[in-house]
Amino acid sequence: MASQIAKHWSQAPAYVPAIPIPMQSSVATVLLLVGLLLTALFSITDNKGVLGAAKQMAIAIPASVSLGFGFVVLLCAVGVYI
Repeated sequence: MASQIAKHWSQAPAYVPAIPIPMQSSVATVLLLVGLLLTALFSITDNKGVLGAAKQMAIAIPASVSLGFGFVVLLCAVGVYI
């Protein structure tokens, strides 16, 4: 069993990241800046009425996604592969 696993391990193709390693810090910086700017915009947006709530959701969702992916790419850029 162990020899089969070792055989499959040695024959498996090498991992190729979706974002090239030299670009990861730049991509992380851009995503985090966009997320922080959208977060600041969210905090100053008027939230009165149904349109205000829809506007806040239209800002909050991209901010959250941008910050989430930005932190993951930042961790990968510094060598913490999650």
